[in-house]
Amino acid sequence: MKRMIAVGLVGLLVSGLTACGSTKKEIIVPAPSPSAPAVTTIVAGCKATTAVPHMAVNVPPPSGLLTEVISSFTLTTNCGEIDFDVYQKKAPQTVTAMAVLARAGYFDGSLCHRLTTQNIYVLQCGDPTARGNGGPAWAYKDENLPAITDNNYPAGTVAMANGGPNSNGSQFFLVYADTSLGKNYSIWGKVTKGLDILKAIADAGVQGGGVDGPPAQTVAIESVSVK
Repeated sequence: MKRMIAVGLVGLLVSGLTACGSTKKEIIVPAPSPSAPAVTTIVAGCKATTAVPHMAVNVPPPSGLLTEVISSFTLTTNCGEIDFDVYQKKAPQTVTAMAVLARAGYFDGSLCHRLTTQNIYVLQCGDPTARGNGGPAWAYKDENLPAITDNNYPAGTVAMANGGPNSNGSQFFLVYADTSLGKNYSIWGKVTKGLDILKAIADAGVQGGGVDGPPAQTVAIESVSVK
C-alpha cells in the first residue's frame, strides 16, 4: 500500500504544532507540466479548468486553536461543490490548521493529484504542487484516529494524509467508498454533499488505466469556504 504522504521532517514549535526542516521527500505521483492546457472533461457536470501545479502560498502556522466555532467546509471544484461537516471538538488542531490554510487561499486553484480505486477508495488533494510531497513549512499532531476495524474509514470520511506520525500538513483525502486502513490518519470531517461527484470521478478511473495515480478526470479545487 502506498502511504498517504503529506510532509516529512518534524521539529518542535508551539501548541502541538511543529516546523518542518529541509529534507528530500518522497514523490508518489509526478506533477503534470505547469504549462499544461485546460483538460477536456470526461465526467458529466465537470468543467475544464485552468488550474495547474504551482508553488504553495506561504502561510504562517496558527498561533493557537481557533476559538470560533467552525461547522463546515465547502470545496468548490470544477466538478461541483463538495460540502463536509468538521469535527472541531475531536480534531481541533486539524480544523484550525485547515481553516487557516483555506482562508489564506492555500488550496485555491490546486489539483487533486491522486485517486485510488483498488482496496483503498480515496481522492487525495491539498498539495498545490500536485507532486504528492507538498505542504506548508509546519506540521501538527495526529488526533481522532479510528480503531483498527474493517471499514474504519467509511464512505464520506475526510481525513489527513501524512508522511508518518504527527506530520500532518495540508494534504487530505476524501473517501468515496468504505475503506480499511491503519489507525494512522486523523479524521476531521464527513461529506454531506458531493459524494456522488466523488463516485463519478472514481468511476472515470486513473490516468493510464491503473489503480493509483492522477485521476483521469482532472479535479481542481477552485476555492474553499469555511463556515
